[in-house]
Amino acid sequence: MRLRTVLKAAALAAIAAAPVSGQAAPVGAARPDFSGIWAHPWLPGFEALASGPTAPINLARTPDGRSIQTQLVGDYKNPILKPQAAETLRKMGEQSKSHFGFHNPRNQCWPNGLPFVLSANGLQIFDRGDHLTMIYRVDHQLRTVRMNASHPAKVTPDYYGDSVGHYEGDTLVIDTIGIKPGPFAMVDWFGTPQTPALHVVERYRLIDNEQAKEGVRRANKDNVLPQFNNPPSVDFNSKGKWLQLLFTVDDPNVFTMPWSATVTFGPSTQAAGPEAWPEDVCAENPHKYGTEEDVQLPTAKVADF
Repeated sequence: MRLRTVLKAAALAAIAAAPVSGQAAPVGAARPDFSGIWAHPWLPGFEALASGPTAPINLARTPDGRSIQTQLVGDYKNPILKPQAAETLRKMGEQSKSHFGFHNPRNQCWPNGLPFVLSANGLQIFDRGDHLTMIYRVDHQLRTVRMNASHPAKVTPDYYGDSVGHYEGDTLVIDTIGIKPGPFAMVDWFGTPQTPALHVVERYRLIDNEQAKEGVRRANKDNVLPQFNNPPSVDFNSKGKWLQLLFTVDDPNVFTMPWSATVTFGPSTQAAGPEAWPEDVCAENPHKYGTEEDVQLPTAKVADF
């Protein structure tokens, strides 16, 4: 227990991401402008760091080393995984190699949850002062982040958890607990499990084109660009600002230590016009969506209010 505490403190201190709720930016400090459509077209999503505890990568590769999008075989030997979680990843990978794929919240049209949704290919952030509204292109999923607030003493579990945020200079920090595991809940596309103990800290900041290249390189190394890349897609020639998310995940029931990864969003090529935010509704086409069987759509037999 003491070792885990030390590891967690070291990981969070390394990225200055201690989950302190209610800490506001200095008076008069300008908030970063995260407005606009941010695109992240890579699949399956997270960008593993070059060193340190980081996200599993896809073991399924082409002869020239590229990730195979249709075979999701997570690195079950990654030291962040406890034995049971590693075995889950191994089994999921075997299923992916021998079949059309395994169920996940994306292909079953369920709320993706956190941190799975962070790999979405389109993001917008709306600053409302006392709260942020974050929407994702996939199924138009939505999160609310209460600013300069604290988690309640008793958190009501939610697929996206209870999120509180604050600014540290030019960085938006979001701390989330109370993440509800859904029927197909998983941390990532490889099937890494999660439990109610899951805790996620996100740090968003604007970076320039040169700074973004390192994240893009890691994205290209461990992920793939889909053949048919519908908007919003990244304008790689843009000299404007990019948005990079550095997030840290901890779940003592699943992981041996906290781990971190990035998601590097670029300015969208479809920043305006009717195609800037196209309709993307999974449940409208539930037939053979990724697993060669009809999806198990969310249904409500009784009212939840």
